[in-house]
Amino acid sequence: YFYIFRAIDEDRKIKYKAAVKIQRWFRACRVRAYLRHLSQMAVLIQKWWRGYLRRKNFRETVERAYFIKKLKFYNEMAVRIQKMWRGYYVRKYIHNFYALKKYLKAVSVNNEFVRSELQEYAEMKENEEKMKELEKKIKKKKYEARKMHYLLSTEQIPGIYNSPFRKSPDPMELLLQKSKPLSHRKQEGKSPFADELYDWPTCKKPPAFVTALPLLPADRQKPQGPFRDPAEVLRQRYKPLEPTLRVRESMYSPPAKAREAAPREEWRSPIHDNEFLPFSSYHKNYEKYEPSLCKSGKYGQEAYGTKYFREVYPEKWIADK
Repeated sequence: YFYIFRAIDEDRKIKYKAAVKIQRWFRACRVRAYLRHLSQMAVLIQKWWRGYLRRKNFRETVERAYFIKKLKFYNEMAVRIQKMWRGYYVRKYIHNFYALKKYLKAVSVNNEFVRSELQEYAEMKENEEKMKELEKKIKKKKYEARKMHYLLSTEQIPGIYNSPFRKSPDPMELLLQKSKPLSHRKQEGKSPFADELYDWPTCKKPPAFVTALPLLPADRQKPQGPFRDPAEVLRQRYKPLEPTLRVRESMYSPPAKAREAAPREEWRSPIHDNEFLPFSSYHKNYEKYEPSLCKSGKYGQEAYGTKYFREVYPEKWIADK
């Protein structure tokens, strides 16, 4: 019986292990199927929710775009209405077409009148220029005739303008007969010492200082550059002589001798009111260092005097709170 019970016990153990294995596999399959179902449900919920959000966002975008389009259309129509109204108002009340036409007609008439006057003025100026040129040429020709008066023909010798081979004399010959010859001018010599000697030795005319400035030429232009004004330069050059008191007064007068004696007296007996200054920075208004021999603080003897290199305020370190 021992072997029979042993075989039965082994068979029971084998069946128990097989049952445990089947239960373990089934439970694992059931858990995996449940997790798979949960995952599919979560994906399905997320899909529907995301679709709802996208459709809602799309509807808002469409509404916003439709509102912008409608507002843009309203603005364009308002601008068109304002444009038409402003054009009508400007044409009717501001820029009247008939008034502008009348004004332009008056301007054209005035322009024609001004152009005719300017044309007459230009013709008059041109005639004047021609007359001036003609007078200038005649004057020049008369001057040349006076210069070439020696070419006039005489009873014995005919001139170059009165050739015997010509039927009639040249017009220049007639002009030479009417004109007078030029006379030689005497050059007035100026003494080189006239400005220096002043009628020396008689000294009849004393030297005079220039008070009035000479006038500059009309065509003189200011030179380019940082130069002074010519009037200022002439004013400085020709300013009257103003001698100082030292030049006017004689060096042997009593006031001059007194002024010379005063510095000598001061140099001979100097008076020094200031005491000896040992340092070069003594004259500066610096605060003097005051040493302290018997001064002690909270933490012992202090090495400095009443003036510190760094001021310390411990009460600032402690707040009220």
